[in-house]
Amino acid sequence: MQTVTVDIVSFGYLHAAPPAAHLTVDLRHHFRDPHVSLELRYMTAHDEAVRAAVLATPGIRQLLAGIAASVTAFAAGPSAGPITVASGCAGGRHRAPTFAQALADHLVAVGGFHVTVQHRDLGKPVVER
Repeated sequence: MQTVTVDIVSFGYLHAAPPAAHLTVDLRHHFRDPHVSLELRYMTAHDEAVRAAVLATPGIRQLLAGIAASVTAFAAGPSAGPITVASGCAGGRHRAPTFAQALADHLVAVGGFHVTVQHRDLGKPVVER
């Protein structure tokens, strides 16, 4: 099997329009936002507490498996070229980058994929709302 390139981009809808992608995952409405927790609000996906909170959210592991299956389906198609997955949440600091990295880790573990991850808005200030 030929190695397929998968580019994963996390982003925040409150900063700018979503990037162009073959698959865009909107995590804003169905998955708990760590922003509502004062102890997590100013942390990012670089912090274990944030990653643990996001990955413990009911349904998130099933969504990861579903998106990984979708990436595999795109890779099996007749067209060559990289596959882009965009993962978005409100501010781009918690859910989206955690999901993006978990997806990347999963695809690397499965094999057959060269994966890059970019966190477009992870370093931006917290959006106060």
